[in-house]
Amino acid sequence: MNTFLKRVLILFSVIALGLLAYTIFVENIFAKRLSPKDTVEFKLNELELEVFYNRPSKKGREIFGALVPYDQVWRTGANEATTFETNKSLKITNQDDSFSLPSGKYTLWTVPKDTVWTVIFNSKQYSWGVNSEMKPMWDPNYDVVNIDVPVKKLDSTVEQFTIAFDNSTDNLFLTMAWDDVKIQVPLKE
Repeated sequence: MNTFLKRVLILFSVIALGLLAYTIFVENIFAKRLSPKDTVEFKLNELELEVFYNRPSKKGREIFGALVPYDQVWRTGANEATTFETNKSLKITNQDDSFSLPSGKYTLWTVPKDTVWTVIFNSKQYSWGVNSEMKPMWDPNYDVVNIDVPVKKLDSTVEQFTIAFDNSTDNLFLTMAWDDVKIQVPLKE
């Protein structure tokens, strides 16, 4: 075997060992995640929306007011910060306010309360949802939109945190549901 082939073989061996070490010591890419990643997309005419988030499960736990405390900023899922991306400017409205959200990519934060949630679109991108002390990495100086939306109590339990787009009534909503709670953020082009 010539010298060039030996070097290539050694290089591939080093890369393979590096990937194996990364998998074992940093992130086991073969293990099932406790809060799996998910991406939700919505496309209508020229509007394109996308949410990336991680989906924790209830697992018999009390969720809102316990695992997710009331009146505190929540990363809106697990693990990495949840992101919301739009290719067009949107109007986000509730009964009292109307806000403009320019096209772009945002991190999505919430402040759950018993009867209303504050939904926050933040322009800063964060590598993770919480710091080493388990406090949200959210920086309010980058908030673009803060809007309060009412909580709807559900008759059945949603086991795994779910974000979706609902356009079933020709009104577009960004929905979030978990446990016995659902919120709807009204979106318009």
